[in-house]
Amino acid sequence: MTTQVPTAQVPARPVAAGSPPPAEERTARRRVLLHWIAVHSLGVAAALFFTLPFVFVVLTSLMSDQQALTRDLWPHTWEWGNYRAVLDTPGFLTWWKNTLLYAGLGTVLTVASSVPVAYALAKFRFRGRHLSLMLVISTMMLPPQVIIIPMYLFWAKQLDLSGTLWPLIIPMAFGDAFSIFLLRQFLLTIPDEYLDAAKVDGCGELRTLLKVVLPMAKPGIAAVALFQFFYAWNDYFGPQIYASENPGAWTLSYGLESFKGAHHTDWNLTMAATVLVMAPVILVFFFAQKAFVEGVTLTGVKG
Repeated sequence: MTTQVPTAQVPARPVAAGSPPPAEERTARRRVLLHWIAVHSLGVAAALFFTLPFVFVVLTSLMSDQQALTRDLWPHTWEWGNYRAVLDTPGFLTWWKNTLLYAGLGTVLTVASSVPVAYALAKFRFRGRHLSLMLVISTMMLPPQVIIIPMYLFWAKQLDLSGTLWPLIIPMAFGDAFSIFLLRQFLLTIPDEYLDAAKVDGCGELRTLLKVVLPMAKPGIAAVALFQFFYAWNDYFGPQIYASENPGAWTLSYGLESFKGAHHTDWNLTMAATVLVMAPVILVFFFAQKAFVEGVTLTGVKG
């Protein structure tokens, strides 16, 4: 018979407060630091890649005629008068007004016509709902070049609206497939309990849409409005088809091409005009980016 002699447990030695951390912890911290440096370095590089062209355009717009033709990157003298010269160009302010009309009114019509359709596809239960959604999405697959000829014949020949922007604005009052789809995805994230509570309180569908759904759908509506505004502001193909024959109906994107042709050697003026065209879009996105990102992000939460 053997007896087991109990062995005493040796207590772990406490680590002094000022002693260095273990090797594994130092390695983990080093990896976290290297990962942080790599990610932020890539972010800074990407930001510079997209920002430097715009900085170059702005700096060139402030150069003199002679310096703009050189390889200099920094203006010798700040020629702020270049912007005054562009604004004094005949027709430039008219192009501004036409672009604001096209982008502003088109955005309002697109949102007003797309929200009810998106609401119906997201919250109503009716036979053929999924088929209707597929039909809406299928229209996004058609390139504009396929329908541009019949559309031009209809607007220009039948309604005699050639030389105006109305053939581009009026169709926005009948909804936009991309806007409907984006809003529908966002409205799916709104719980049905809110709608049921509104109906219990006596609200009809229209009042539920106006009083309950619209306030909760502001981020999605803002995203759709910004998408539509940016599209209309930068649209070149549409004004070229319908408004090219009338300089009084040109937009900034189409008029800028004419301006560049008239000042093909004045790169400073061309760059100043480019800055004036880009500035409103950049400012709008700068002040509305939070709602834009939130609206786009939430549209992918539920399918």
